Amino acid sequence: MQLTPEQLVDEFRDAVTELYFARKRIALLEAENAELKARLAQTEEKPDASK
Repeated sequence: MQLTPEQLVDEFRDAVTELYFARKRIALLEAENAELKARLAQTEEKPDASK
């Protein structure tokens, strides 16, 4: 299938838009991961009160 120049530009714009939102989602997931790691580290530092 041969795409016209206009279709190629549209496909490129769609790909760039998808990449933009994927990067935003990755940044959010990385921040959430860092927060969870920090919470886990705090939990591991505290002695277990149930013992």
